[in-house]
Amino acid sequence: MDLHLNGKTAVVTGASKGIGLAIAAALADAGAHVIAGSRTCSAELRELEDAGKATFVAVDLATADQPAHLISAAAERGGLDILVNNVGAAVPRPGGFVTVTDDEWNATWNLGVMAAVRTTRAAIPELLKREGGAIVVVGSVNAFLPDPVLPDYCAIKAALTNLTKGLSKELGPKGIRVNSVSPGPVRTQLWFGDGGVASTFADASGQTPDDIAKSVVEGTPLGRFSTAAEVADLVVFLASDRAANITGADMTIDGGMITTVR
Repeated sequence: MDLHLNGKTAVVTGASKGIGLAIAAALADAGAHVIAGSRTCSAELRELEDAGKATFVAVDLATADQPAHLISAAAERGGLDILVNNVGAAVPRPGGFVTVTDDEWNATWNLGVMAAVRTTRAAIPELLKREGGAIVVVGSVNAFLPDPVLPDYCAIKAALTNLTKGLSKELGPKGIRVNSVSPGPVRTQLWFGDGGVASTFADASGQTPDDIAKSVVEGTPLGRFSTAAEVADLVVFLASDRAANITGADMTIDGGMITTVR
């Protein structure tokens, strides 16, 4: 299916690995040129750049001025059609809520929410120059499935979901669609890398990382983790004009983990 993304320019935050890298690759495969923002450039992202499909921009999106710098890179290339707010981090808190310091709360909020706020604020004027466009926010099922060992992460994902809905109401009449996707567990380094969620929980419980991962998805209808590519496919669809009458939506991709109607 042609997604009509040839010639489009897309900004993706947190694009060097995991879901962000998969989104950048999927957008590029669909014909868009990707302005890829992250602190470092992975080998996989460098391959996209070498192929002429992406432009890497080194940015620390936890700082106040760098999100606007990222959007400027798109403007200098000729304009902006798509923004994907993906950057964020989940730090397991095995000690629970009382162990999370103010500095840790602020760091999670700054990267998880304010990076999206600042990037979106800078992007809106550029999207309006195109007389419309699309913004997609990568959220999480933890926005509505609180986890006591991820209190700060869950709170910021709930904030992002709310922000997405509000922006869709403001920007829809101006031709800008705003949607979010809420993945369940995804098979990335965030879960399975050194110091990732599985190993952190395993260290705290005496189980193995594989045991932790299995326990997370057993009993769910599809019984497995999503892949980053599957999340990326959904994001790219929402960014395309194939989703031209979809805005203010939050789409869950979790293998059926969430069993309630909402």
